[in-house]
Order: sequence, then structure tokens, then C-alpha cells
Amino acid sequence: MSTAHERNLITTPITAAYLRGHLEVQETAHGLLPHRLPAWARRQIPDDRLAVAEAQPSGVRLAFRTSATTVNLDTLPTKRVYQGFPPPPAGVYDLLVDRRLTAQATVDGGNLHTITDMQTQTAEFTPGPAGTAHFADLPAGEKDIEIWLPHAEITEVIALRTDAPVEPAPQTGRRVWLHHGSSISHGSNATFPSAIWPALAASAGGVELINLGFGGSAMVDPFTARAMRDTPADLISVKLGINVVNGDTMRLRAFAPAIHGFLDTIREGHPTTPLLLVSPVLCPTHENTPGPLMPDLSSGTLQFKATGDPAETAAGRLTLTIVRDVLADIVEQRSAEDPHLHYLDGLDLYGESDHDEFPLPDSIHPSPEGHLRIGENFTKLVFADNGPFAPTSS
Repeated sequence: MSTAHERNLITTPITAAYLRGHLEVQETAHGLLPHRLPAWARRQIPDDRLAVAEAQPSGVRLAFRTSATTVNLDTLPTKRVYQGFPPPPAGVYDLLVDRRLTAQATVDGGNLHTITDMQTQTAEFTPGPAGTAHFADLPAGEKDIEIWLPHAEITEVIALRTDAPVEPAPQTGRRVWLHHGSSISHGSNATFPSAIWPALAASAGGVELINLGFGGSAMVDPFTARAMRDTPADLISVKLGINVVNGDTMRLRAFAPAIHGFLDTIREGHPTTPLLLVSPVLCPTHENTPGPLMPDLSSGTLQFKATGDPAETAAGRLTLTIVRDVLADIVEQRSAEDPHLHYLDGLDLYGESDHDEFPLPDSIHPSPEGHLRIGENFTKLVFADNGPFAPTSS
């Protein structure tokens, strides 16, 4: 039963003006669904894995100004579960006051997306009710609030209900960082959305994040490159290679030209923007063993293992060691004519010593502590005064 205070809250329907970190919004029967790829690109998506990943709002947040001390956010989440496994924890909503994490909440109910086959990603959909993220006892006075949506839970945003009026937050004037990567960039194994490594690095670097990290789906897709080409940005990074290896989707002959084409497309819209090509972080599973990657339940928990034959690298099959060499060579070749193109070895973000300290829990994705380490190292190497994203680099 609602209290008198809740009945007196001001309801504000959410419009696109309240959202940050997305490329497009879709009107639904309930509210707005933020997307991280535009509609024309979504029509070219070849599988459900990417279709789900781009609709999960990693890095997407509401931004508004208010003096409210009570904030309720009505949403309709779509929760993803794997048949035969315990459901994952509910997605977390992070509320930041003046860019500092102040409160967290979850939303009950919602739709259910049950994956019945991990290899094909075949799924069943069960509709459910909308729910509410409740935040109370916030600091008094006018303030800027961000609510970061769950990074791995599709979220339709419906309305804000507050005890004081709200208005969209003004633009910050900070540089916009457009990043593309795989499930690690998406936030796999991070416990809440403002603690995925790109969010941590963006906060430390004082930039506005647009995160195009797509779990299992950083496949050097041309439509992703075109979406990045058309997105205004002051800083751009692409972290590529791991999904190509664990999906066993390319051989060496196709991979190098595809990377060139991806960079060429971005440069069509951003000819002089600082552009950073990042190679994969350490993953012992794939350092010298090709894909495909397969789930491994022999230990009683979900792990992953590489099933390719290392001997087949002579015929062009890819490993992470090979990928790093290819990416470094491409940047060295192109940088003579493109002084704003830079390379970052992923082993400098998370290498052997980091793995010794914070092992990969499922053999492929970092722990929450691993996300923190990657974010710290990225900040130190990239946003430093002598780094490619230094304050004077754009």
C-alpha cells in the first residue's frame, strides 16, 4: 500500500532529454527503450546475442537536476537467465549525486529472457510487470543526479516520481569518449553499472562515456564502424580481437584487412580525432590456443575453454598472441600518415601480474577487482598528461 508521501510525488514521464550514453531511443508501449546502436544498424544484426547486448544499457544513464530527496524510477526490466542455472542477481541501479555514488536499488518483476541453449542462444520470452527503483533520504538542496541503468539488463524507462520537480541536467561540456569493445567493456562480472571499467576510467578522466561494449559481439562489424563514424565524439577507442578468436570467426587473411576497413570507416567521420586501438587483455585460455570457446561445466560452475588446435595457427587460425602482433603492426603502418592513431597493448591493462592478483573467475572475464584494475591502468596510461587522451589531445 502506498504512503501519503508516495501518493504526493510528482510524476515526470521520461523523454530522450533525460538520457545520456545511448545512440537512439525506441518508444515502447511502456516508455522508452535506449539503444546503443541505431535502427538501421540493428536491422543488419545477424544474431540474437548482439541484438540483446546492444539493448542492454551499459553506460546509459538518466541525468537530471532536482532538489528532491526521494526519487522513484519506474522501469520494465528484461532479466536474462540460463536454463538450469540459478538466476543472476537483479540488475543494480546506481544513483550518483554530483558524480558521486550515493545510493543503489534493484527492481522486482519484469520480463524473463530464458536462454535454453548456450551455443545457439535460443531463448524463451515470458512477459512480466514493471517495477520501481526506490531512492530515499538523498542530500537536501539542488543537485545533479545520474541514475546508471543496469549494464546487463534490458531496461525500458517509464517515469520519475519525485518529491520536487526535475529537469534534464544541462550538458557538462566535458569531452565525449566513444568506446567499442567486447563483454569486458560491456561489464561482464562487474557487480554494478558505474563500476564497469569504462565507467571507472571515464569518471577518473573527467569525460562523458558512450559505451559500445557488446558482450560476445565485438566482431569488427562494418555497421558498428559506421555507427561510430556517425556519432559525435572527442575521443574514440576500439578494443578488438578477443571475440574474433573465441568465436573463431576469422582467419588471419580476413582479420587484418577487416581492421583496416573498420579504422577507415571511423576516419571518414572523425579524420583527426584521437583514435586508440586496444588489443586484448590477458586471457590464458586463448593466448596460444584458437577458438571456438565452449562452456565447461566439469567443475560444477560455469567456466570456458578453448577448443581449437594450436597447430592450426600455421594455417591462419587466430590466438590472442597473434592478434596483438597484427594490431600493433597495423597501427605502426598507419600512424605515419595518421598521427592521431595510437596503440595500447591490452597486457598493459591486465597482464600476468594482474592475473596473479585477480584471476579470471570463469577463465575469460575479470572479477570486479579486475575491472577496477583495468580502469585504473587505462586512466594512468591513456588520460595522463602524456597519454593519447590527454586534456590537450582534442
